[in-house]
Amino acid sequence: MNFADWTGTIGVLLIFIGFFLNLTNKISKDGYAYIILNLSGGAIACYASILLNYMPFIILEGVWTAVSLVSLIRLLIIKK
Repeated sequence: MNFADWTGTIGVLLIFIGFFLNLTNKISKDGYAYIILNLSGGAIACYASILLNYMPFIILEGVWTAVSLVSLIRLLIIKK
């Protein structure tokens, strides 16, 4: 596996961990852990997609990251 493969694998793994922990009720979909796992996983997977120059996943992971960022900002505003 090359650098892009490893990078993408790490990003997707973070997203899967968040998904699994949420499904098993270990973390809430509205909590920091879930949002940060999605934000970091999406950003890393998007970077890997950029390295591979694969536009469909650049868009998918870019939107995933943006939505997660908005969720984090909303959570930070609400918690104030």
